[in-house]
This record gives sequence, structure tokens and C-alpha cells, in this order.
Amino acid sequence: MGHRTYRLAVLPLALLAACALGDTAGDASPTPTTPLPSFDGDLDADPTKCREPNDVDDDGDGYTEAEGDCDDCRRGINPGAFDFPGNGIDEDCSGVADDEPADCDVGAALDDPDARAAVRALGLCKWASADGQGKERKWGVLSAKYVKPDGTPLPEPLSHGIMSSFGVNEPREGKSFLALSSGSARAPDMPGYKDLLGFRKGYTSSVPAGYPKESPACPGIVSGRAHDGAALELELRVPTNVKSFRVDQNFFTLEFPGYVCSKYNDFYVLDMEPKVPDYPDGNVAFDGAGNPISVNNALLQVCERRTIDGREYTCPLGTSSLGGTGFDTVSDEYSPAPHAATGWLTTYAPAPAGKVIRLRFAIWDSSDGNLDSTVLVDRFEWSDSGRRGTNAADGPN
Repeated sequence: MGHRTYRLAVLPLALLAACALGDTAGDASPTPTTPLPSFDGDLDADPTKCREPNDVDDDGDGYTEAEGDCDDCRRGINPGAFDFPGNGIDEDCSGVADDEPADCDVGAALDDPDARAAVRALGLCKWASADGQGKERKWGVLSAKYVKPDGTPLPEPLSHGIMSSFGVNEPREGKSFLALSSGSARAPDMPGYKDLLGFRKGYTSSVPAGYPKESPACPGIVSGRAHDGAALELELRVPTNVKSFRVDQNFFTLEFPGYVCSKYNDFYVLDMEPKVPDYPDGNVAFDGAGNPISVNNALLQVCERRTIDGREYTCPLGTSSLGGTGFDTVSDEYSPAPHAATGWLTTYAPAPAGKVIRLRFAIWDSSDGNLDSTVLVDRFEWSDSGRRGTNAADGPN
């Protein structure tokens, strides 16, 4: 809890001496110094006012005591906050510290059609009401659905799957992860698997605003219309005490090595609305040069080292994590196996505290439905850091 600080008066030495001797000569007497209130370093409001139970939002976090704010002196503590585990602080004013719902990712059927299973697979365990007011205006998932990259209904259930493994690749947290694919979101040993050379679903779609967007690494290449796309769309209310979110992704593509920088390249985009103010579009997952995640991205690390059209691919992670996925064995005449993946990547993106955002995890093929790609998505978390960007994930790949 906070405390008040007081300013001590500096009195003349003669006066101090007179007081010490009991001198009462003259009419003058020292005037008591009034304590001056000041904010402690961790407070966001005047402690002489914010401790008073009233209907005033003293700390400016959007909640009053009457609306459930259990500490109206600190913006990071209110019913809409995320209760960060392990710090012993009841940030969400539930009455219990460190009680944020967790461990909901207990696995699901591979073909579960309910997008709520995908939410749990990502590690998101809290839902909230879009109409919540006062103490019921909490952070959480507001809605979830499978869609095409443009947000229209998704007709093909094989485009997504909830997996406990994808070949040799294991979940980053919990028991499962989400797979999305421009082909079938299945490994060769799973029911419903379709040949990676081209599971043609028979539909096209538009793409998120700002796309198609060509990779800076491939000047002059113009992508065609999106085919066979798939996406998970989430609407979330952001906690009031976070600065960003993070999520892990692993993108696999059959287009390496034969179709680098072509109009047929598949793309994976994590589209956010509202967009980050200083980003060119809604996509928050891209490499240091601004390339969206595709075969043309500098983050492609799982592959067999080679030089293609003068560009060297060092492939520092080798090909072992392609094992059992189909991307290790299926060959095209112009693009022989083994193919490529990024390995697990972590994307950090700024998030507006207390606001509602829409996230769309989208993958699609360009120009035709041949040579499919798959992305794995897992471990969504809130962060109080201001980090941004996409880099290789910590831990095993």
C-alpha cells in the first residue's frame, strides 16, 4: 500500500536553541509545517483522495470503486486487468491473487468444428461478454469462428485441425495446437489427409486489407488471387494492464526449393484490427525487412542449405522438424523434397489496453490451389512489455 511523505521544516539555529532552553521571549512562535501530500512511485492518483470510497475514477483506468475497482490508486488493478501469475497481487479484483484461468488446453478431437476448441488450444481460457458493464467489463475472448482470409464463412472443415502433434512437432504449451492449411490441416498419418501437391477446395476469396502484398525480397513478382484460404478469427477485449500480446507460429511450405519468388506463393498473415498505428497494414507477423511470412521470408530456417537465384539459404535448423509432416517426403517435379518451414516463431504486437481487437490468423495459396502450406499456432499470452516483431521462439524448435 502507499504512504504519505512529509516535508520537514528547517528552523533557524537560534530558534531551535531557544526552544530547547524553554525561551518564550517575544511574540514569535514557530509555525507548524503542513504535511504536503505526494504520489508514491507506484501510484497513479492522489493518495489523499483515491483511498476514499466514492464514485470517482481517481486513477483513470475506467473503473470506480462502485464498479469493482479494489485499488483506485493504481491503473493496473481493476476488474478488467490480467491477473499475472506468481506475483501475489490481485490485479483483477477478484478477491484472490493469481487466480487467472489457465490449463484449459486439455486437447480436443482433430476435427472438432467448434472454434472454441481452437481458442483453448492457443491457451486462451477466459471468455467475456461484449456487453459487459462496470465490474463485468472484463478482458477475454468475445467471439471465435473459422472463416476465409477475408472473414467470410469457411466451407471446408479439413482446412483446420486441433493437433497433439504434427509429425515430430509438439505443442508449445498445453496438450494441443491449432493447424490451418491452404490444403488439408492433417499429417499423412491422420484421417482426412490430402496430398500436399494440391488439395483443390474449389473456392477463392479476398484477403485482408493491404494484401495481396508482394515480398520486398521478390521485386517484380505479382501474386494472383487467393485460393483455398483458411483463417481463425478472434475478437478479444484486451486487459487494461498489458502492453502487447505474443503468440507462436510455425509455417510449413511445399514451395521451397522450386517456387521461391513466384506468383504462386502461399502467405500466412496475422491480421489485427485496429492496426498498429505505425505499421503499414494490419499484419503483425513479418521479418525484419517487412516480408510477410511465406517461402520468401528471412525467417525460413528449417530447410536444406542451398543457393537459389543467387540468394543463399543457410537453413541453420536443418530439416529434422519436417519429419512426419509430409513436407519431408512429398515431391513436385520442380520442387523436390525436403521442403521448408520457419520453425517456431514468436510474434509480439502492441495491443490497446482495455480495447476490443480483432485477430485473424489467415493462410492462403496464390493463383491456384497447388502446392499447399500449413501453419501451426500456439501459446497466446499477454505481456506487460512493449516488445514488437517476429523472431525465432525460445526453447526447442
